[in-house]
Amino acid sequence: MVPPHHEKRDYGWLLIVCAGLLPLLFGLICTVVEARHTVRQQQVNAAHILLTQAEKMSDSAWNMITSLRQYHYQSCSAIETQLQRAGTLNAYFRAIGKLEGDNVSCSSAYGLNPGTLAQMIRRPPPVTGKAWWSLSVAGTAGVPERPAMIFVRQLPDGTGFWAIIDGQYLIDFMQAIGESHGYQLAMRFDNGAPVAVGKKEEMPNPLFASLQYDTQSTRYPITLSVVAPSSEMSHAWRQSFFVFMPITAIFSILLMMLTANWLQRRLSWRDEIRRAIVARQFLVHYQPVYNNRSQRCDGVEALLRWRKPNDEWIRPDIFISAAETEGMIVPLTRHLLDLIAEDMQKWQVNPNFHLGINVAAEHLQHAEFVSDILAFAARVRIHQPLITLELTERSLIQDGVDVARKLSQLRAQGIKVAIDDFGTGHCSLTYLQNFPLDYLKIDRGFINAIEQLDGETPVLDAIINLSHKLALQVLGEGVETRMQLQYLKNRGVTFIQGYYYAYPMDNDALIAWLKVKGATPLDTSFATENQTRVSPEKSG
Repeated sequence: MVPPHHEKRDYGWLLIVCAGLLPLLFGLICTVVEARHTVRQQQVNAAHILLTQAEKMSDSAWNMITSLRQYHYQSCSAIETQLQRAGTLNAYFRAIGKLEGDNVSCSSAYGLNPGTLAQMIRRPPPVTGKAWWSLSVAGTAGVPERPAMIFVRQLPDGTGFWAIIDGQYLIDFMQAIGESHGYQLAMRFDNGAPVAVGKKEEMPNPLFASLQYDTQSTRYPITLSVVAPSSEMSHAWRQSFFVFMPITAIFSILLMMLTANWLQRRLSWRDEIRRAIVARQFLVHYQPVYNNRSQRCDGVEALLRWRKPNDEWIRPDIFISAAETEGMIVPLTRHLLDLIAEDMQKWQVNPNFHLGINVAAEHLQHAEFVSDILAFAARVRIHQPLITLELTERSLIQDGVDVARKLSQLRAQGIKVAIDDFGTGHCSLTYLQNFPLDYLKIDRGFINAIEQLDGETPVLDAIINLSHKLALQVLGEGVETRMQLQYLKNRGVTFIQGYYYAYPMDNDALIAWLKVKGATPLDTSFATENQTRVSPEKSG
């Protein structure tokens, strides 16, 4: 079976690979989007140019018909020469002429009475109900193999004028625009026959589909379809690829490095804590607690410390925070209980000697919390200690009903409960009212606010008075001066803890200290100003 930490590392490599693939996948998507946008923009530009040219041709046709109105009341024989000259000298036109009903009465190309309008355009005229209309046709009677566009103006008296533009002009222009991109172009005038250029792609790229763009003129009934082949999409994608992918590759490498670094730290802390437990790198330091009434050491607070084999000390706030983040706080707390139980085998203390143990919120909410504490209490029962669980206000935020039930169950077994660092969290008064508590530990920040013995610290005094009214024992943390000690003593604070009395120390030092100073009253001559500090940190 693969060890758990190996599974984590395999999972970590999978995360690193996914982190590297994510920018690449995003980059590929961007290249496709950019290629499509590029091709679409090219189609829009080409369509704009073609429609503009078609509109210019239409303008020329309608201008020609307007100029023919001067021959309205003249016979075809009288204007035959003028029609031939106008049709020849003006660009685009295949023929121009007059209508008599549905008959072509005269033509610049075929003279007088060449036939009907239907015969000339080789299809029935459209029924539009309009006096002005245009139509693209596949061919005319004179040039059946080449498309053309006819423009007709019918007058109220049944006569009219017409002009035909040769489609070759438009075809040449369309080929010039679309050939370089391989476009398939189709233009229609008023839903007539298409004027088309370009061939259908014989072997389309299987990865890309052709892209069609349809548009129309805002001035005339002209529609245009521009189809870009898959090869054009492929070409645009390759160009986008060489622009986007180098940048994407850099982001991919950076994200993989960041992910690997994050995983390394995450896996390192989890593995390091697990290995440190196995290697017994953790130890417990104990900070004595002084009882102002009995004037002796009345207990200790257990503080977990981590000393690596190279004598490097890991700060408690760092490894405890890491243990909480990595889900290792419960195993670490269980290890702390084991270490305390081992240390207590050497103790010689009176019954009801206070033993304060910090409990994390995650452990308090764990299903086996009560059984863990009761099992520990059973191991140290021979010394009859007064076990006190020190909880932060954060520990009581979630699952309040379940937490209260667990604490009541433990208190029924003689275990005490203290709220630690009181006043630094949220809704403290609510906790005092709703949870079974025995002790209240005042945060050192309030103790530091004491400036003179006969002065007042309103918040601190209010906390002390509230504790007395709730029948809670009070412990002042972080006492460092005799003035602070005397101030708290004057206000009925029973327990004090801080450097003025004693620094945290390891188990051997504690046993020696208890023999020498454990029963000594605390006064000015007792101040531990010259005492050597075993640990540079104090964890409350």
